[in-house]
Amino acid sequence: MPLKNVYLKSFYFTLIGCMIISCSEQSKKEPKQEATISKESTSNFPFFIPEEKPNIPLSVAMERNYDKYMSARPDHNELYTQFKYTELKGFDYNNNDGTISRRDPSKVILENGKYYVWYTHRDTKTAPVGGKNAHLSTDEIPSADWDLADIFYATSKDGFTWEEQGVAVPRPPKPNVGWRSVTTTDILKWKGKYYLYYQGFSEASGKSGGDNCPVAVSYADSPDGPWTAANKVVIPNGAEGEWDQYSIHDPYPLVHNGKIYLYYKSDFDRNPKLSRMHGLAIADNPLGPFKKHNLNPIMTSGHETTLFPFKEGVAALAIRDGMEHNTIQYAKDWVNFEIASIVELMPDAGGPFVPDAFTNTTNGRGITWGISHFTNAAGNYKQNHAILTRFDCDLSLDVDDQEMKRSYILYSPKEHYKHGLNKKQKNRINNENKKLME
Repeated sequence: MPLKNVYLKSFYFTLIGCMIISCSEQSKKEPKQEATISKESTSNFPFFIPEEKPNIPLSVAMERNYDKYMSARPDHNELYTQFKYTELKGFDYNNNDGTISRRDPSKVILENGKYYVWYTHRDTKTAPVGGKNAHLSTDEIPSADWDLADIFYATSKDGFTWEEQGVAVPRPPKPNVGWRSVTTTDILKWKGKYYLYYQGFSEASGKSGGDNCPVAVSYADSPDGPWTAANKVVIPNGAEGEWDQYSIHDPYPLVHNGKIYLYYKSDFDRNPKLSRMHGLAIADNPLGPFKKHNLNPIMTSGHETTLFPFKEGVAALAIRDGMEHNTIQYAKDWVNFEIASIVELMPDAGGPFVPDAFTNTTNGRGITWGISHFTNAAGNYKQNHAILTRFDCDLSLDVDDQEMKRSYILYSPKEHYKHGLNKKQKNRINNENKKLME
């Protein structure tokens, strides 16, 4: 190769190297340009979702995304979560034959260095005969899973392994309220004393076509009892023709504004099926009188009641039932609820651990776990019973668990096929196909 060409190649390589070094040094000196788009920079929606609502024309969906939720993204929404479940240790269910049931747990509280939970406990000779066969129930044969039940409690050091302590509130002698069954309890701590609110049945569930079960209460100086029954109705059913005339279910007390805010559920309508909505009753004294809120029902959806203080307001899980089921809702004023998120796999009858449930807080911190139940645990109603389980979540201002903030969970085909068409639906489709093919 001629010497001239060698010199030229050497020159070019040196020049290119200097240019690369120069560009590299220049890039170090210049600040890195972030891939951001200001909300005023374009008339179209930007590629990167702004945390604040952009000042451009927006669709109704985008307006709602900014105006109705706590964040424009689910992973930044403090009231959005997935739910994860863990089997509890320490409870026996008699080989799941339907004779022992535990269901409808209370809130979990921490006292004396351990967690406490109360729940409906049934231990009968047979499994329930079912509400439609309530006429077959006796003093020993239950109609529903919650018939012939008492209030039991258990304690735990870690929330996973529990030790059942036995009965807290037994059925009182007839004719006191709850003589047939005491169920679906929840706990209040107020001025150093403890109060258990529960449904008190005076007949077998379903015998009159519904649930005759106003709210009763027992109280104690210790979470371990002994408990004294007030032997009176503290929240009566509504007057004839009112939405809650037949049932006051799932009493759930919290402390707000120096008063007891007790949320509850009622079944009503029957046109053609039951509607279930939530109400609120407020009192200055745990034994009443409770005054029902004039805006009741204050939530249009949800089966059981599960709430917790959050910031200055209260958050609620709308579990099952209603147009807005599978949502978490928020009421800044503790009365008027708005949808805060749409979620899945919600805990049935969730009883969360709520450290600030009774502190009269104006800065609620949220929840991360609790106890709930699975109904029909045996998979057939001949052995119908419920079991307690643990749920975990991230609905806390003090935890940032991004695994809980995932926006979807993939389910196997097997899980989907469990919810296949029934015989009546298949026949309808076959008949429609025949008509189309004629």
